[in-house]
Amino acid sequence: MAVTLQFAAVCMLLSLVCVDNLEFLSGETIGQWIWFDKAAIWASSCILLSFLFIRERRPLSFSFAVSWGLILFGGIEAVYGLRQLYGFAASGHSLYALTGSFFNPGPYSGYLAMVLPVCLHQWLVCKKRKEQDGRFIYSIKYTVAGGVMLLILCVLPAGMSRSAWLAAGISCLWVYACYMDWNSRFKKMWHSYKWRIITAVTSCLCVLLLAGYLLFSLKPDSARGRLFMWKIACSTIEEKFLQGHGIGNFAAAYGDAQETYFAAGGYEPWEERVAGSPEYAFNEYLQVAVELGVPVTLFLLSVIITGLYIGIRKKRYGICGALLSLMVFSFSSYPLQLPVFVVTSTILFFACILGNSRWLWLLIAVFTGITGGLRLQSDLRTGQACREWTNAKVLYNMGAYESAEEEYHHLYPILKNRAAFLFEYGHCLHKQEKFEVSNRILREALNRSNDPMILNIIGKNCQQTGDYNAAESWFIRSTHRLPGRLYPYYLLAKLYAAPDFHLPDKRKKLESMIKLVLTKEPKVNSTAVQEMKEEILSISKDSDND
Repeated sequence: MAVTLQFAAVCMLLSLVCVDNLEFLSGETIGQWIWFDKAAIWASSCILLSFLFIRERRPLSFSFAVSWGLILFGGIEAVYGLRQLYGFAASGHSLYALTGSFFNPGPYSGYLAMVLPVCLHQWLVCKKRKEQDGRFIYSIKYTVAGGVMLLILCVLPAGMSRSAWLAAGISCLWVYACYMDWNSRFKKMWHSYKWRIITAVTSCLCVLLLAGYLLFSLKPDSARGRLFMWKIACSTIEEKFLQGHGIGNFAAAYGDAQETYFAAGGYEPWEERVAGSPEYAFNEYLQVAVELGVPVTLFLLSVIITGLYIGIRKKRYGICGALLSLMVFSFSSYPLQLPVFVVTSTILFFACILGNSRWLWLLIAVFTGITGGLRLQSDLRTGQACREWTNAKVLYNMGAYESAEEEYHHLYPILKNRAAFLFEYGHCLHKQEKFEVSNRILREALNRSNDPMILNIIGKNCQQTGDYNAAESWFIRSTHRLPGRLYPYYLLAKLYAAPDFHLPDKRKKLESMIKLVLTKEPKVNSTAVQEMKEEILSISKDSDND
């Protein structure tokens, strides 16, 4: 009974992966945090209750419970993904057939890649013990671990996540190498077959380079986009190398750095094509360095590597493999921006370093109970505000801006740290011609987002109040932040065509903007693009007549 309660407690903490956020707006994670708070309190209660049933028997191994908890939820996610592929379940995103319980295939594939090495290690261990002891329990574990591993291998390729493929391959190869003790074998072979080993290693490197090229060719613009993001993120790190820009300030700092980069000119055409407005760096190491500085990043890395070292010494290869997979996946994705990965990675780290005793379980119970209890009230309040925001957004999308503004004003004290909320609130005020208040809210949004539409709306507010020079400045900033967008050039053309805006070289600038709008190829052709070009063509004809 004690073992069952302890395993149930671990499963409760790992169960975030099964939580959807359908009642909230897409990308909102507060639902998972509320689930975690409640799960942490229940898990703490289960662990404390288990002490009533512990006698002389040792408690359940924490690393063992984490391993099989991950296998359980990995199997559930794999089956969910197969059901989506065959049309028996809806995906979490209209553009993708396969998302599991996530919003898109990237994090879903990363989660499966994290569970795969755990399955492999348990399969190898149970296979060996089954052959040695012949016990029925090992046969069941062997079958379950192998079955989940096969399910994941069936689903993982369909996710089309190169980062997840790489993470799964590296971590599984490492787990197998540790289990087979390749290190000792390699040392023995090195003395006898040195040149053969060098030749084999060189051949493997060539194969890896070819595989890397093929992976790059699979989605070249996506890969170039990542490289460009990392380039801008590195320049952002240089600005505040030691202290960072602050937690949650990546998007704003990145937007300023990208704006500076494009304003300087001399960039490649493909950089303009692949540039975007990312919320994350798609590289957790760079994101931490941007927000917290390089020294803190190196310290956290050293802590994780120390945990891996302790886990390897304790021969917890499956747990270490999962953590290694997450580290590889984090190099080109954003897992730690999602609650399920934050919680799971923390549990994996402690499963690497902690021993096996009643005091350990007591420590876990106290820590999880206090964490869930302290967070729950605040998260419930935020969750309720996010539900009301969902309803307010319906009014916003319908164009009922006055009613929507009342809701946004009420929710502002709780949701003022969310960039999307601030943008919608500011846009509502803009539509009601409350330009000064709108600009105040939008400037707050600019401190949390790199969306150039914020700059455009601020510029339009300035234009409506007659501050044409400020409007021009904001529109130009928007063209520098994301030069591939047609809209800010269209706004500049309309600004220069305004009769009240007097500039010495106004006609020259107007002609330049007209030519640019009419000749520039947008990323995606749409009805809105055609309407903008038609309006600018009309302005061009009127300008010629004058």
